[in-house]
Amino acid sequence: MDNTNTKSEYLLLFRNTEWYKELSAEQIQQTMTEWMAWFDGLTADGRCSGGQSLEQDGRIVSGENRHVTDGPYAESKESVAGYFILNVSDMDGALEIAKMCPALPFGATVEVRKLLDRCEASKLADV
Repeated sequence: MDNTNTKSEYLLLFRNTEWYKELSAEQIQQTMTEWMAWFDGLTADGRCSGGQSLEQDGRIVSGENRHVTDGPYAESKESVAGYFILNVSDMDGALEIAKMCPALPFGATVEVRKLLDRCEASKLADV
């Protein structure tokens, strides 16, 4: 079986909800125009199956009693601002796409993670 054309899904997590705060209106406009062209191009050629911006505020559910608190509490530079789901052959392909993020020069970071069919716990439980 030839797996050379097999695609995997990778998640790009964009961090730093305030990367644009020190930019002029013109710089923001230019960067967002580049960002949308980047996203539209990846979507058009099938390397991105979607993406979304995330609201900065949310809630955290934790513990045995399912306690709900405000969150997340990460600093704005660590907060997840949005994501893309990529369909590429390997981590190197996902990294090359991540390196094209137009907000990188302004303090944004991109975390790249492979999406799994099953988590390790479900594999151990054999469910």
